[in-house]
Amino acid sequence: MSYFKHHVFFCCNQRAAGDDCCNNFKASELQTYAKERSAQLGLKGKGSVRINKAGCLGRCDDGPVMVVYPDNVWYTYIDKDDVDEIIDQHLVHGRIVERLRLPDGDKA
Repeated sequence: MSYFKHHVFFCCNQRAAGDDCCNNFKASELQTYAKERSAQLGLKGKGSVRINKAGCLGRCDDGPVMVVYPDNVWYTYIDKDDVDEIIDQHLVHGRIVERLRLPDGDKA
C-alpha cells in the first residue's frame, strides 16, 4: 500500500519570458491553494493526500497541468473553482473530472 492514497503534483516550472510554462498561469498560487484546501478538508497526511510542487512535467503546451498518482490522471485547470472540483470529485469521491482531464498522449 502507498504511503499516500493520492499524490498530486502541480507543474510550477518557470521558463524565460515569452516561453510557455505552467507558472505563467498562476500554478504556484493554485498549488498553495490546493494544499491549504486539502488540509481544511482533513485530507492531509499519511493514508490520504499529498500536494506537491514539481518542476517541468513535460506538458507545457497543455498547461497549466497537474497529475494525480497513483491514478495517473492528468488535469488542466484555470482557477480555484477547477481546483476545488478536482479535489472534491477526484480526491474525495474518487470520480475523475472528465472535462478537465488531459489525454494520456499515447500515440498509436
